[in-house]
Amino acid sequence: MPTSETVAKLYDEMDFQRAVQCYLWALPIVSWEGGRQANEANFGADYDDVTLYGDYRTLSTAFTPNLTTPYSWAFLHLAEQGPTVVEMPPGATAGAIIDWWERPITDVGLVGPDQGRGGKYLLVGPGQDTPEAPGFHVFRSRTVHVPFFFRVLNPEADDAEAIKAGVRIYPYSRHEDPPPTRHIDSARDGELRTMVPPGGLAYWERLAEALAGEPGEDRDRFFRAMLRSLGIEAGKPFQPDERQRKLLIEGALVGEAIAKTCAFHRRFVGIRYRPDVRWNYLISPDWALNQDVDDYTQLEERSTFAYEVLAMSAGSMPTKPGTGQTYLCAYWDADGQVLDGAKSYRLHVPPNPPAERFWAVTVYDLDTRCFIQNKEEIPERSSRTGLKANDDGSVDVYFGPTAPAGLESNWIPTVPGKAWFTYLRLYGPLQPFFDRSWVLPDIETLQ
Repeated sequence: MPTSETVAKLYDEMDFQRAVQCYLWALPIVSWEGGRQANEANFGADYDDVTLYGDYRTLSTAFTPNLTTPYSWAFLHLAEQGPTVVEMPPGATAGAIIDWWERPITDVGLVGPDQGRGGKYLLVGPGQDTPEAPGFHVFRSRTVHVPFFFRVLNPEADDAEAIKAGVRIYPYSRHEDPPPTRHIDSARDGELRTMVPPGGLAYWERLAEALAGEPGEDRDRFFRAMLRSLGIEAGKPFQPDERQRKLLIEGALVGEAIAKTCAFHRRFVGIRYRPDVRWNYLISPDWALNQDVDDYTQLEERSTFAYEVLAMSAGSMPTKPGTGQTYLCAYWDADGQVLDGAKSYRLHVPPNPPAERFWAVTVYDLDTRCFIQNKEEIPERSSRTGLKANDDGSVDVYFGPTAPAGLESNWIPTVPGKAWFTYLRLYGPLQPFFDRSWVLPDIETLQ
């Protein structure tokens, strides 16, 4: 018979292991709850309001965005509003409506059912009756909370403003006379709240908030059972005792370390873009958009993605050249060393990058996964920002604390003492990307 000391030790060990696994399981909804809270704190936004993350300051609160195509965000609450309409105007946009667990419900814009012609999307929540809605694209969400985001792809300011102003969100019950949608174009003054999940006990407080009102799914029943022993239970306030607090804090610490390991040392089959370079695909080639395959749910794939990125869409896994967008990631230089903010580097982008619309290189802080915070407020260079090209049409992008003489337009400032990583985005990727005939060299250390 186990002694009382052994019993206490083993229960602590079991609940600590549960905390670590629940940390990884919960990353998508903790991140999205962070996004909702940031939207509220930074913009004063409520559900169904549309906010614009359009500059370096506001986008610095988000996970791995790009600066070339500013984002608009909104959050729906289908339990409060009932079936809800998202109305997209015509125009070149890319975005998605997704559920609380990072599963795309539908893309909108060029890759969505409206194909850029504009359309009305009706979202129906769990347990709600589906209205007869001719002329609407009707989709059912498995969660009560529904995030929505989009980007305007054309750079013309007038077109972009008209498209953004044309987005409307309203309850379907009022579709015959829709109320106006509130668009909030600038964040509040002062320090902005980040979407990055907090550490320690605050992670679990946010998880309890994210789970509130959400129906459980069969695939999550064991995780919800594990959370009960840690003080998180549906319909009850989160009030952990001292023992639970200690285990939760330790579990969050180890959970984040595992998530960072999974993100920056991915072990998925086929994750390398080419065997002769260190560039990885951001999204595992065998990723299932709904995260479920024949006999399991892609838990590690999901937590890896959610640690580093917010907002999944079908358009991020294009199969047809010239559509959607794709991402290559670099966490190391050509010698396999961590990218150091105190050193200088060069990325040689060969001629004719396989992107129909544009390409961009963006630098992120390794710890926050947000834009690198440099005094110049330059985290990105793209084919739309006036890069200086070489005679053969190739482009050299430079990273480092000081700009190379005469090539300031090609330079992204880094910060000594901060490790970083980068994405190469291809909007409208072309066949040389899909067949991997376009070779992107590794990042070269200059000093």
